[in-house]
Amino acid sequence: MARVRVTRRLHFAAAHRLGRGDWTAEQNAAVFGECANPNWHGHNYELDVTVEGEIDPETGYVMDLKVLKDLVEERVVGDLDHRNLNLDVEWMAGSNPTTENLVVAIWRRLQEAIEPPARLVRIVLWETPRNYVEYSGG
Repeated sequence: MARVRVTRRLHFAAAHRLGRGDWTAEQNAAVFGECANPNWHGHNYELDVTVEGEIDPETGYVMDLKVLKDLVEERVVGDLDHRNLNLDVEWMAGSNPTTENLVVAIWRRLQEAIEPPARLVRIVLWETPRNYVEYSGG
C-alpha cells in the first residue's frame, strides 16, 4: 500500500512572556526583546499536525481528519486557546514558552494519542505569518 502524509491545520491565540527567572529584567530584555515585556504579549498561532501511514483500503484514509482535529483540539488547543502560556497551561509549567519549547511540548501531548496505523511525523507551529518552528520528534 501507498504511504502518504495528511495534515490538519488548527488555530489558537495565546499570550506569553519570554524570560528566565534567574536573569535580571535587563538581561531578559537584551536577549528576548519585546517578547520579555512584563505586561505580556500574544500571538495568533497556526498549528499544522501531520500524520503518516498506509491508506486504509476500506476508508481510503490514513486517518480521518475529523478524528485528528478532535484529538488536537482536546489535547492541545483546548488547553492553549485564549490562555497565558506562562500561567495557565499546566504542561508548560517551568518552561520558557518559546515557540521551540511549545512545539516540543505539543508533540509530547500528541505522540502517544495518535493510533496506528497512523503515526505523528511532523508539527509546524506558526507564531506569525513569517515565523514558524518545525519539529519531527527526537
